[in-house]
Amino acid sequence: MDIRELRYFAAVYRERNLTAAARACFVSQPSISTAITHLEAELGTTLFIRHKKGVAPTASAEQFHALARRIIDEADAARSLFRKPNTKTTVTLGLMRTLDIPRTIALLKPLTARTDIALRLVGSDKRADARIISKSMLRADEHFVALWSERYVAALPPSHPLTLKEKLRAADLAGVPLIDRCHCEQSEFFGRSSQRRQTAAIAQSEDWAMALVAAGVGIAIVPEGVARGNPDVAVRAIEVKVKREVGLAYRASEPLADALKEFVGKLQKQRRKPDRTGPRRNKRRKS
Repeated sequence: MDIRELRYFAAVYRERNLTAAARACFVSQPSISTAITHLEAELGTTLFIRHKKGVAPTASAEQFHALARRIIDEADAARSLFRKPNTKTTVTLGLMRTLDIPRTIALLKPLTARTDIALRLVGSDKRADARIISKSMLRADEHFVALWSERYVAALPPSHPLTLKEKLRAADLAGVPLIDRCHCEQSEFFGRSSQRRQTAAIAQSEDWAMALVAAGVGIAIVPEGVARGNPDVAVRAIEVKVKREVGLAYRASEPLADALKEFVGKLQKQRRKPDRTGPRRNKRRKS
């Protein structure tokens, strides 16, 4: 058992998906799988149950996670203890408000872990060295490095009658109290319907939207990552396949800050891995 395996375990526990964990750790999926297999053999227990959409932690994983997290944090603290202070470069990163917490943590940790960077966060509409945004917010003078794409889903109070349906149409929400959100793309869902919308509240953040849904105030159309793992809301697919692509944007006219070049390079390398396998799968389907 080594610290790297513990980091991979923590990533899988957080993401509930091997591919997403590999992306967060900037390694290949086999590296993640091998680490989990080694840990399970050494501990003599099963840590994750595989299923179609990813993995689910076992009771052993729940118990082991607290210990693993403590070891990782103490190792990081020890590593920083004897480092000599050095000159830090300030990096200003703009973040859109609709990012979910797990992905935000995984995204920022590689930057906050560096001792040569002083990270400063601002809103996505403020001047910054780079921005984490939806592609729909991309400016004409910016490059875009895709990070992930996710669909929109409906988040409902668990006891709502519409939870009896597997998939919701825009017409199903006619006259139903809705939680509108600032800075969202849900208009694609409602734009195809002439049904009237009943706005019960406007949420300034995704966490606030989920709190209002859990309290029974209304239903919200949110990115799947926002609703995922929230035990106080029910999640249902929506008829219109609305998706967003999230990535890192930076100005093409200005050199990227040196402190961000390595970070962007890792993102681009990780993103290219699935692209090489896609065409081969398509060819097999055609043959």
